[in-house]
Amino acid sequence: MATSAASELVADILIRAKKIYTNQQSVPIQRALAIRGHLILEVSSDSNGLDKLIGPNTKIIDESEGIVLPTFDDTHTHLIFAGLGQFDVPVHTATNLAQLLALIREKALKTEPGKWISTTTNWQEFNLPEKRFPTAQELDEISTEHPIIVKRGGHNIVANSYALRLAGITATTEPPPGGRLGKNNRGELNGLVQDSATTLIYRVQPPVSLEERIAGLDSATASYAATGIGCVRDCFVPIGDVPILKATHDAGKLHIRVRALVSALAVGSVSDMETLLDEMEQWRYLQNDPWLAVWGVKFMIDGGIEAGATEEPYLSEGCGCVPHATEFRGRLLWQPEKLVEVMDAVLRRGWKIGTHAYGDRASRVLLDVYEQLLKRHPNLPKGTLVMEHGALATAEQRKRAITLGIPVTVQLPFLHDIAGIQEVYWGQERVSRSFPLRQWIDAGGHISAGSDFPVGPYGAIVSLWSMATRETVVGIRGPEHVISIPEGIALHTTAATELLGESESRGILGPGRFADMNIWKMDPHEGYNGPGVPQDKTLYSIVGGQIKHAAN
Repeated sequence: MATSAASELVADILIRAKKIYTNQQSVPIQRALAIRGHLILEVSSDSNGLDKLIGPNTKIIDESEGIVLPTFDDTHTHLIFAGLGQFDVPVHTATNLAQLLALIREKALKTEPGKWISTTTNWQEFNLPEKRFPTAQELDEISTEHPIIVKRGGHNIVANSYALRLAGITATTEPPPGGRLGKNNRGELNGLVQDSATTLIYRVQPPVSLEERIAGLDSATASYAATGIGCVRDCFVPIGDVPILKATHDAGKLHIRVRALVSALAVGSVSDMETLLDEMEQWRYLQNDPWLAVWGVKFMIDGGIEAGATEEPYLSEGCGCVPHATEFRGRLLWQPEKLVEVMDAVLRRGWKIGTHAYGDRASRVLLDVYEQLLKRHPNLPKGTLVMEHGALATAEQRKRAITLGIPVTVQLPFLHDIAGIQEVYWGQERVSRSFPLRQWIDAGGHISAGSDFPVGPYGAIVSLWSMATRETVVGIRGPEHVISIPEGIALHTTAATELLGESESRGILGPGRFADMNIWKMDPHEGYNGPGVPQDKTLYSIVGGQIKHAAN
């Protein structure tokens, strides 16, 4: 029996499938679904129950073995990096340092002198046999006529001498607060530029042309859609890239929904923040756009893999991958008192805040900051203040976040890729208790799931597999924290749309909802049992009633 009456209408798309999971506990499995425009028109438990809606121009997708689910949200990823990476040297394909350097050398031979050369970011030095970054000296051997930057994730760059010189970085340069400039045993720059110091490089790197940026985002968003992601929350969007996202959308080449967090990485004071907020005002009208929305502002309170702020000392400091005694506890990038004032300026303008807090010390300090802000603004709408990652959040911190009503985004594909290098710094015990999803859910936490690409791979199936197995590059870590596949699906759908305040329009499949859905060859509920990391793509990805990916 159909769940609504709309027999006088004609469908634009009619889907017949083996199973249609509506994501509503009270609704049994359906077998037919009709789409008109950007909305779901009707669903039926009978495969032929909606044939009355077929018209001369109706596209019929008949997948007798197909499985339909809502599209997934990736609540913490970096689409901008993915778009830029379409034109970068693909060092993520290298299996050792020699191959990585050879790929850069190949690019240099084809690149006009003076032009910048940069790499993709989704690789880990620990996962190479050499277990280290390249050095400025090795990059100089490739070319002294090109500025070269090797990027890894969002926190690290290795630059050659040419790029360092253009950035004004010398051996005596003091990095900005929360940043680091690496040196070798002789006190010479080794090219490593970390955390807030990366702004010194990025501010002198010439922009890529608008046409290339649009082409990159066209390719990247199509790739996200093919892996089952229908909406991303991009947690690092420079203010200058918002018009590029808008131009891509206007050109019809933004294949998924985007929620942009404008980066505050270069902000150091209330005055800086007010200047950034003034720039954001021109995009106020996009605050609630269903396709491209400017969600709010992204802060970072601590570093990443190498510098997440912890209560206990690291086992190792630096990138030599050799454990040694250290008192290093990561880096806090803000004084809490100053951060309260800067964030207060954001809230007074009516924007939301997402803050990177990776280590347990960072989570504790961030909750202190958020508590002060909630006292100043006791009527903040739900989901205004978000903790990104909270990887080492303790039981006490989890309870406190829940009491304060602070949602948390978690990223298990990230843990899969970084577990090896993270154990060098933190040890296996801390890595094993990172991202304790089971405990968050059991305590009633407001959590939703993402990838943190380019550090972790994006995709619906790889994320479900990571959450349900706790597999990493060095084996299973923290099996007591696994969650079920249905729980994982919820973190990417209903929990994600709740975070974004979009539960009324997305996250479930029903009449009047946005027509955002994937058709899979296999049933994601059955889990992944293949070799290696899953790389499954959909048969069809439909976003807003538009087919954004088709396997055939």
